[in-house]
Amino acid sequence: MSTATNVEATAVNTIGWLSAPETTIVVPVYQRQYRWDIGGCEQLLGDIRAVAESAASDTHFIGSILSTASTSAADDAHLVLIDGQQRITTLMLLIAALHHTLRDDDPELAVELERVLLRHDDPTRTKLRPHEAWAEVFEDVIRGRSAADGALRESRFDDNYAFFRSQIRPDEAASIWHGLRKLEHVSISLGQDANAQQTFESLNSTGEPLRDHELIHNYVLMGLSHAEQREIETEYWLPIEACTGEQIGAFWRDYLVMLTGREVLVEGERGVYDAFRHEFPRLGLATLREHAAQWRELAEIYRTLLMPSEAPDAAVGAHFAALNVLGRGMYPLAMRLSRDLRDGEISADDFSASLDDVESLLLRRTVIGMPTDRLVARFCRAADEGRDALRLAIARITPSDERTRVGLRYGELPHAPYVLAKLAGVSLDDELDVDHVLPATPADDWTGDGERRWGDYTDDEQNAHRALAQTLGNLTLLEPALAEQAFDAPFPAKRAVFGRSDVALTRELAATDTWGTATISARTEDLTARFMQTWRRPAIVGIDDDNLTPVLDARKRRGWPRGWQREFDYVEYRGEHWEVPDVKYLFNRIFKRLWNDSRESVVDFSARRGGPVYPAKAWNGQWDELAPGQYLYMGWDSKYMLSAVQGVLEEAGWASDVFVKYSYIGEAMR
Repeated sequence: MSTATNVEATAVNTIGWLSAPETTIVVPVYQRQYRWDIGGCEQLLGDIRAVAESAASDTHFIGSILSTASTSAADDAHLVLIDGQQRITTLMLLIAALHHTLRDDDPELAVELERVLLRHDDPTRTKLRPHEAWAEVFEDVIRGRSAADGALRESRFDDNYAFFRSQIRPDEAASIWHGLRKLEHVSISLGQDANAQQTFESLNSTGEPLRDHELIHNYVLMGLSHAEQREIETEYWLPIEACTGEQIGAFWRDYLVMLTGREVLVEGERGVYDAFRHEFPRLGLATLREHAAQWRELAEIYRTLLMPSEAPDAAVGAHFAALNVLGRGMYPLAMRLSRDLRDGEISADDFSASLDDVESLLLRRTVIGMPTDRLVARFCRAADEGRDALRLAIARITPSDERTRVGLRYGELPHAPYVLAKLAGVSLDDELDVDHVLPATPADDWTGDGERRWGDYTDDEQNAHRALAQTLGNLTLLEPALAEQAFDAPFPAKRAVFGRSDVALTRELAATDTWGTATISARTEDLTARFMQTWRRPAIVGIDDDNLTPVLDARKRRGWPRGWQREFDYVEYRGEHWEVPDVKYLFNRIFKRLWNDSRESVVDFSARRGGPVYPAKAWNGQWDELAPGQYLYMGWDSKYMLSAVQGVLEEAGWASDVFVKYSYIGEAMR
């Protein structure tokens, strides 16, 4: 058997590898900057805690670390890190935070940690030497030193170190160290003749990245015996796949929104998989069977949502068909209501009434040009409180009759086949075409009265007609054969065609003598009255015409994206209007306000979360004093800050009374 001459790969214990006296590492200058955020740190710490509590033989694999021997005396290190900088740097920050947490209480363990952090031949230097541009900052953080000039310093090293310091309690330090010593990786060493770039590209660019549902599948089955994997696969996973098909990824997203009452997608992250792991941090076989049975039942509901014609109940199928037209974003709520109906927790009347309300909300908001996304999570939360709470949540953001009338009078009718079919009392499954009574682009010889040609209309008259061509009053339904005859025909010819239609709404047009702006407007008013009866707004006072977003549904951003300083127009806090432009400002103001109004909530939340309020400025960074001996750490990233705002408001019981109004910039941010 031949052997490789330029690549050597060995499975090693990560801490043992880092602790070895000869291990000294330099990051080459071409490497990208360190950019792990708090979300990545949180995941790493969670994995370490999980493996610490698992069986003694269990380990946690962190991937491969690619390096080559240093050939330059100037490097003063024996390894050049080609791939793995982000993971190794984060581990060093975690170990430094652990070291600084217990160095006074456990000197013996502190010595072990120093072997990982500091060089054997020169304890004043760190084992990992980042890019020269930020090496000094990294070494200051690892050694617990302030900036040389005493200035306030902002860096990802400081932020992630601060996160680890805030999360590691002295009484769990030994457990964290136990978990760290169970980390393993594959150490890949390249010989002098190896092509480092080609090896790096091969490690990072082969194959398609796993999608969320594939990661969930692996996570669910990982750690089970082969027989147990086959059982879960056959009894549960394959039926879920059969029900959801190509929409399996959407199923898991919608299921998690239903389960948590929170939006789960975060830009640039594996949001669905991360949310799943957060909700199911451990899945023993018995627990997995219980959950998997529920997943399978919900997947069966999801199949009906995807294919309403297969619904055993015609009324349920009609509602699901409407959602497929108006907005599949409401699937999580439909799943929740369907499950409750199946389990006897709500009546068939309540089920139907709730979906009627949802359909009215979606259609009315579309008519007036308001967005219909990012609404369902709040409705799932409201459903937890009962039918009345759900109806109120829907009503307060359903546009009023007045606003909807204006939208119908002057705007293009959305979902025209669906709307006209409902108004006409015909099935959505009927093969009917939408006909413009006044053609969208009339020919010069088109006439609305049989006398005056379109080409003789003034420019103002033509513009007035065109403005109404797509509105409700100018549209009707026709059988395909009749629609072909009526297409672009003058109105007198169309009248005869309309009179032969089986659609009553269309036959009414045969009694109209002429067609123009006056008749279009009059018909719009008549059909609008029918529209209001068909898609009613729940008769509950209180309406959000300003398109406010509940703080629990506010968008979580990674890091500090461009434009973050002007993300909000304002914030509504329990009836108060706050001029708050960004997440950092909101974070500071919420914690200061709750410190005065609900101090116990802040204390309890911070104790359970490990911050953001501390009795001392325990590390370098941005701090704000809440009270003597109580400090608010301001160095988090925007995602963590928003999560803390949501969490502490929930702790106080006031989250439902706080809303944000996004600015134009905030709506456009990615």
